[in-house]
Amino acid sequence: MTAALRFAAFLVGLWGFVAQAAIPDDPAQVQPLPVGSRAPAFDARTVDGTVRHFSPAGYRRPTILIFYRGGWCPYCNRHLGALKKVEPDLLKMGYEVLFLSADRPQLLYSSLKEPDVHYTLLSDSTLKAAEAFGIAFHVDAAHYQQYSDFGVDLEAASGEKHHNLPVPAVFIIDTGGVIRFVHANPDYTTRIAPDELLAAARSVATAPP
Repeated sequence: MTAALRFAAFLVGLWGFVAQAAIPDDPAQVQPLPVGSRAPAFDARTVDGTVRHFSPAGYRRPTILIFYRGGWCPYCNRHLGALKKVEPDLLKMGYEVLFLSADRPQLLYSSLKEPDVHYTLLSDSTLKAAEAFGIAFHVDAAHYQQYSDFGVDLEAASGEKHHNLPVPAVFIIDTGGVIRFVHANPDYTTRIAPDELLAAARSVATAPP
């Protein structure tokens, strides 16, 4: 290997280390992208593994991104169930409503305990989308063991070994690719109320560009 190639490989490895180090171990330390930020480009996968690419210039409809931890999470199941009462109104307002979790594609629907869910669920099993939006955190060894003790295998759920999870969060993005609303809470037991989400969506829809 030439010196130039060795140096390039070193930079790639260094960048990977820096990117991983940038993900906090404490969910209270995440820094979600703020209102007014340009939404980052990211990829997510459908249940059959098809990749959907999102870019700031590609939002043909205003979009609501709802990040949740996974089908194994009872609070996530409860929240998905509660949002069923407002999703029809959101769709009528012209929004695309997307749910992203750390589950691998094959588990997106099968792992849910909430029955009769027909949302558009997408897999962010690599947590790259959550990282790009500033809501990814690393589950340390002690907490990983606690999950295991409760019967939750994070590696099996995601198909990855990164041990990262998203802080549950909602981003509303306009057709210009700009984030117009953010809700993120490091306490995974606390989620945005359906009526609060609906009010935020209405406010964004009626606000001047």
